[in-house]
Amino acid sequence: MSPLANGLSDRTREMSVSKVVAAITGGYLLLCFIAPGMILEGTVPELSGRANAMDYATDGSWGNQDNGEDSSLGHNQSAHGGTFSWTELNPVWAFVYGFGDLNCHQKHERSWEINGNQMPVCTRDIGIFLGLAIGAALFGWRGLNRWTIRDSFLSVFSDDRLESIYLDDRRMLAVLAIIGIGLAPMAVDGFTQMFTLYESNNPLRVITGLAAGIVLGWWFSAALCARTKYFDDDPASVLLPANARLIMK
Repeated sequence: MSPLANGLSDRTREMSVSKVVAAITGGYLLLCFIAPGMILEGTVPELSGRANAMDYATDGSWGNQDNGEDSSLGHNQSAHGGTFSWTELNPVWAFVYGFGDLNCHQKHERSWEINGNQMPVCTRDIGIFLGLAIGAALFGWRGLNRWTIRDSFLSVFSDDRLESIYLDDRRMLAVLAIIGIGLAPMAVDGFTQMFTLYESNNPLRVITGLAAGIVLGWWFSAALCARTKYFDDDPASVLLPANARLIMK
């Protein structure tokens, strides 16, 4: 059954929101490949920073120090190609590497290299950004605003496939299960690596990041599209599978 058979003939907002989310995440991903290729060869050495911290903004930043080769965070930057300061790049490449610096640990052994330059984010994040764009596109293709985030998230499936879930009111369980399936591979791979001697590999990091990114992009697009005002704040006007109805408590 087509999503349009569910009672909404205008999906302009759903498609627009999804296009914006996909464009932002996919655009940044594309820049992650373009930036190291356009920067002078050998400008970005082997990096090793911290997630959620600015480590390579200037030559005096934390990441450019000698933090010890046996440290779980950082390394002796002088032994890995010298210092790197993304604030010295042009504004576009500075944004790409600055955003990566803030959000990613940028460990060189978990990152790819292009043109003799380490990429702005690790391979796990490459997978996540690709997944975010795919998840947003998925919602843009099939998704509907169905008042709640939960119902909007599930709307990518045909009503026929959702009937049993709605009859038994297992909607939230279904949403959590789907998100859990997407996040679990990355969590298992990442935490096993963190707490044991196991070391993942870059192809696996991309795949597990991709799965997580898809469910997150899908959920985020559904969350942005779920709005009551398009139903005149009347929950009874929302058409759901199995003739279910929303009731204001």
